[in-house]
Amino acid sequence: MSSLIQGKFSKWETVIGLEIHAQIKSNSKLFSSSSTKFGSSPNSQVSLFDAAMPGMLPVINEFCIKQAVKTGLGLKAKINRYSVFDRKNYFYADLPQGYQISQYKHPIIGEGAVTIDFKDGSSKDIRIVRLHLEQDAGKSLHDQNPSKTYVDLNRSGVALMEIVSEPDLNSSHEASLYITKIRSILMYLDTCDGNMQEGSLRTDVNISVRKPGEELGTRCEIKNLNSIKFIKQAIEYEAMRQIKIIEEGGIIEQNTLLFNPQLGKTKPMRSKEEAHDYRYFPDPDLLPLKLEDDFIEIIKKDIPELPDERKKRYINEYKLSNYDSSVLTIEKSISDYFDKVLGCHQDLKKSAKLVVNWITSELFAILKKNEVEIHNSPITPYNLGQLVKLIISNKISGKIAKDVFEDMYKNSLSPEEIVNSRGLAQVTNVKEIELIIDQILKLNYDKVNDYKAGKTKLLGFFVGQAMQISKGKANPKILNDILIKKLS
Repeated sequence: MSSLIQGKFSKWETVIGLEIHAQIKSNSKLFSSSSTKFGSSPNSQVSLFDAAMPGMLPVINEFCIKQAVKTGLGLKAKINRYSVFDRKNYFYADLPQGYQISQYKHPIIGEGAVTIDFKDGSSKDIRIVRLHLEQDAGKSLHDQNPSKTYVDLNRSGVALMEIVSEPDLNSSHEASLYITKIRSILMYLDTCDGNMQEGSLRTDVNISVRKPGEELGTRCEIKNLNSIKFIKQAIEYEAMRQIKIIEEGGIIEQNTLLFNPQLGKTKPMRSKEEAHDYRYFPDPDLLPLKLEDDFIEIIKKDIPELPDERKKRYINEYKLSNYDSSVLTIEKSISDYFDKVLGCHQDLKKSAKLVVNWITSELFAILKKNEVEIHNSPITPYNLGQLVKLIISNKISGKIAKDVFEDMYKNSLSPEEIVNSRGLAQVTNVKEIELIIDQILKLNYDKVNDYKAGKTKLLGFFVGQAMQISKGKANPKILNDILIKKLS
């Protein structure tokens, strides 16, 4: 895929690295027993440690460590047996301690890689530098009072996994595929709920531009993006902003930026910090973390079938395309639904492609229209499989199947109940179809002569008329065969 952007004078390459902040799916925080429940009253989930009361000491949440290791295994990354928690010093009004407990030189997870797939069948590996653990800050509320800012510390101390990539991405499209893939892996592993609207998954984008083959340009960092749509918009705007500055003779200043979705623009937040600005040092209240092989092996046994493995299974077992398999596995709930359809109906394995088509077209469309998640679909996997079987056995046509499908969604009925109660079974009786065709040909004698004179496109007209009389129930193949025979 091309990753070059056309500037005013020449082509430029965008270079992107992402820092994904994923909130660990855990009932309590990284260093305290406070609840992590979203949407609670402000400051109702704050322990003395979270509020930085004097003398309060951190206690590591073992479950959060397990979740981080599980994620590292899912990312095919190196699990570091030795890691250190550091203090990252900076001031925010919503950071009570005046520092964040994070990891720097010795993270819990080392190098890994994630593969992104493109629609044309090609793929690309994106290298992961590390995954480190850190505690989240609180939240500043600017919209509660016209002259004051309030602080909610419910989020203070919540466990985050920061997944840092190499600058291997070269377009907003690649960035969106990478984030989607990471989110998918986390949700398969059940280590993060992936809810971007609630802030469970947030992204910082490091971006620079250069002429192909040249040294890396000066990068800027866009902070706290929580929507794939906004991430793409921010990257595209910032790339063009940098190109414009350079082509007009200016210099890119290394800045930390915020993205304004309403204006579709980035704006400076502060000068970009380097690691030394944070004055990292090992947290004196936390000993280095040492992981035993047995601890890792137990977690390894709990790793489920992940998107790439499931995709390979679909390709090998059901002969699906790389693209169809990628669409199915992008969300665990989608692939679970597909697996249940074929699990209920073993005889549909040879028709897996037709099942995929119904899921990714009709089902996706009706669920999106009604804002329903697939795991809450009124059309059960069993009933969707039954519908596909009615089509394959020629009991109903594809056109009638769409009407039945709508009824299935509205009334949560089985396809057989709908077909039988509404008399929608397909007409396959040859004599019955012949009578309909004879009637059509008799009423349209002039068009029959036109067809015989070479206007063969009129076949569609005759088929349409016959279908109208049969109320769409005539078997299309039998109908076409008889029509062509009689017309010739």
